[in-house]
Amino acid sequence: MAPPGKVSEFCREGNDWFCKVRLPSDITVMVDGVNFHLHKFPLISKCGKISHMYESKSTCRSIFTAVLEELPGGPDMFLIAAKFCYGMRVELTPRNVVMVYCAADYLEMTDEHGEGNLLSKSESFFHKNVLHNWKDSILALQSCEPVIQWAEKLHIVNKCVNAISVMVCTDPSLFGWPMMMYGSLQSPGGSILWNGINTGARIRSSESDWWFEDISYLSVSLFERLIKTMETRGIRPENLVGSVMHYARKYLPGLGRWQGGRHGIPRTVTSFSLTPIALDQKVVLESIEKLLPRKKGKSFCRFLLGLLRVALILGVSQTCKHALERRIGMQLELATLDSLLIPTYSNADTLYDTDCVERIIHHFVSSESKFTPLSPSSVNMETSPLSRPLQKVAKLVDSYIAEVASDVTLKPGKIRSLAEALPESSRTLYDGLYRSLDIYFKAHPWLTDKEKEDLCSIIDFQKLSIDACSHASQNERFPLRVVLQVLFFEQMHLRTALAGCLHGLETHSGPAGPTTVPGDMTGQIIQRDGWVTMVRENRVLKVDMEKMRSRVGELEEEFSQIKQEMKKVSKSHSSLSSPRMVGRRIGCSLLSRPSDAKPDTIQSTQPSPRSSVEQGRPSTLHIRHRKSSSLF
Repeated sequence: MAPPGKVSEFCREGNDWFCKVRLPSDITVMVDGVNFHLHKFPLISKCGKISHMYESKSTCRSIFTAVLEELPGGPDMFLIAAKFCYGMRVELTPRNVVMVYCAADYLEMTDEHGEGNLLSKSESFFHKNVLHNWKDSILALQSCEPVIQWAEKLHIVNKCVNAISVMVCTDPSLFGWPMMMYGSLQSPGGSILWNGINTGARIRSSESDWWFEDISYLSVSLFERLIKTMETRGIRPENLVGSVMHYARKYLPGLGRWQGGRHGIPRTVTSFSLTPIALDQKVVLESIEKLLPRKKGKSFCRFLLGLLRVALILGVSQTCKHALERRIGMQLELATLDSLLIPTYSNADTLYDTDCVERIIHHFVSSESKFTPLSPSSVNMETSPLSRPLQKVAKLVDSYIAEVASDVTLKPGKIRSLAEALPESSRTLYDGLYRSLDIYFKAHPWLTDKEKEDLCSIIDFQKLSIDACSHASQNERFPLRVVLQVLFFEQMHLRTALAGCLHGLETHSGPAGPTTVPGDMTGQIIQRDGWVTMVRENRVLKVDMEKMRSRVGELEEEFSQIKQEMKKVSKSHSSLSSPRMVGRRIGCSLLSRPSDAKPDTIQSTQPSPRSSVEQGRPSTLHIRHRKSSSLF
């Protein structure tokens, strides 16, 4: 029978618990260093485990000692079980029902040792009250973490995860609190009311993202398991990605700097009942990377680049970093320049992590090559839709090189490797790459002409625009050999353009007359007047083109004379053979007007008159050079 006297309460003295009854205790239960001085009969009649321990040990001592190791919930859960054995009222809540359930199973408090025992009562409360309520299911799943092994054994985790997954797919208004509070019970300012009191929580959208904040209070392992269960149940991938991104932003504060100025995460009513948890950011990031699907999108690409920055700061595993780089490379055409400028977080000399960006570019090229060959003969850069991502990435890479080119510690080999990471067919124009080299040469004035020429070899000067050619022909930062090459291709461009224009004029000025269109007399008069106007304009244009053709002929003649002059200068051993004087002679003879140039000036080989003219009129030659380049 029960000990005489009514149990009023349990009291604690240091690490010892006592039950206030008239009889002295005859059993001591030790749980994690805490001693419970109790009575045999209440415990043995309800707890199968203590009963078996008592029967297996025949002792003559008056006080029996039982040691319970690895009891789920520790001393707190045994205290609840002990109160239940003494007939005291035990309150089950969504926060403690899982641990009470596991502790009752550990203590073997089944109905075999008394009808309506603790195990059946906790199990009934869990199934009838917890699994049918959104908030209680979240609280119960969160409380599984300290007793995860026992919760797995009793299938508590599976039941909570399945219940939450089902409720995510269901209309939130069907399962009551907290989602019902998103309706009319709100203050004029838009915050949620609880019994007429402003809670401070803002109203969130009742659409597909209402559950993001609530499940973010779970541990990494439980959150990962819940997401995978939701995926098997057919929840939309967009919603799953949104919840994963929400979880990452919450526990990786560094992401807020690259996610559009996100200042805070709004809380729901349920989240006010949840206990915040402390997580290892490295574990969170590595788990998040595994949960992310193969998805493309501008915001998603920006999110991935933010994850990569945080990964470099935290020093995650190489596998995780390479996986993020591969994901970004598969959608590099959606990236922006500011998100691609990743600083160097290690002890490297450079300001930006160009090695990381180069690996991303290689991943992009390898992913693009699976769909279309990258040889110039097989890719039509103007019409092929598959080449548009390649063109976007080429412009992005050229802009990236221009941004990092001002770093004085950046080596020429890194500029070259970044530029050559993309195939030649990716660039229809090389203006962006020319601009990048110009910035690099300006920030690195100590480079030799040999190093500059090696870098300039990555530019296809035939694919420079007329404006870029004009700028390059006057750019003093580029080597003389490169400037001559630019001038040569600029002349070829002019000849090609003139030939095309003249061919068009010959086509339009043929003997065929205007086509007569049936209609009233007014329409025929308008058509005839328009034709006459066009013919007049074509004649004027033809005259202008003839002048330009003669000018190009003169330029060709001057260019051949320049070649002869260079051969003579290279053979001479006089002071005029220096590179500076050769450059001046070439610039003067090439850029002078045909009306001002004298034949004996170009053909003369006497050094003294040439030197005196050039030394006496440097400003005139410079003005002439600008005027002649502005004509074409």
